[in-house]
Amino acid sequence: MAAALALWIGWTTVGAQTGLTAAQAGGEGTEAPPVAKKAAIVIDDFGNQMQGTQEMLDLPIPFTVAVMPFLPTSKEDAELAHSRGKDVIIHMPMEPVKGKKSWLGPGAITTDLSDEEIRKRVEAAVDEVPHAVGMNNHMGSKVTADKRIMRIILQVCKERQLYFLDSRTTGKSVIGELAAELGVPTAANGLFFDDQYTMEHIMKQAELFKKKLDKHESLIAIGHVGPPGKKTAFALRKIIPQLDGKAEFVLVRDLVKLTQP
Repeated sequence: MAAALALWIGWTTVGAQTGLTAAQAGGEGTEAPPVAKKAAIVIDDFGNQMQGTQEMLDLPIPFTVAVMPFLPTSKEDAELAHSRGKDVIIHMPMEPVKGKKSWLGPGAITTDLSDEEIRKRVEAAVDEVPHAVGMNNHMGSKVTADKRIMRIILQVCKERQLYFLDSRTTGKSVIGELAAELGVPTAANGLFFDDQYTMEHIMKQAELFKKKLDKHESLIAIGHVGPPGKKTAFALRKIIPQLDGKAEFVLVRDLVKLTQP
């Protein structure tokens, strides 16, 4: 938890509230050099040695690995990602509006749970995934729109000095509002590479990723290991050199902000 604590202190001090760079927050008369566009990639669904795990870890860029808790290789994948210089976050399974609860895996957060059970499961997930500096939602279109549940989840994140990345699986998310109220650093996904598993769709999303970066100073995008894993890794390898000199690949924690209510 030392790494998470250090990051938390950083978010709550230098430039965190305004999104300033460290140089810009350093004092009067300091002119920061122009900031390149920043791209943060998150790869979800680590924890079960899914297809594409090795191909993703071999990508020549920094990125954030989202590990599902309570799976056969959750700890192993987190340790491996950390050893390869990647950031680790907890990919917390949460109930969707549509879909079977059985798709979520063990330890999932569902809307029928008591406050006590929700807290117990979130704390257990944090303990399960070593080196975690943040959390994001796996599925969760129902849970992330529920203020009662998200307040508990975000409170645990605050206590454990974790940021929360909203995967944006619903337009009704309450994460931004509650995170600001509770003082939890947060960020939001801007694009899924592989919400459909065809190579054609993934390459189309990779092109859209580049176009969105043309219009925005920073962008977070999510891909997955598992069925689309090798295809998504291939697509990322294609666009990485195309962005050379145009955008800097960073970690999600570099784009997280602490927003005031």
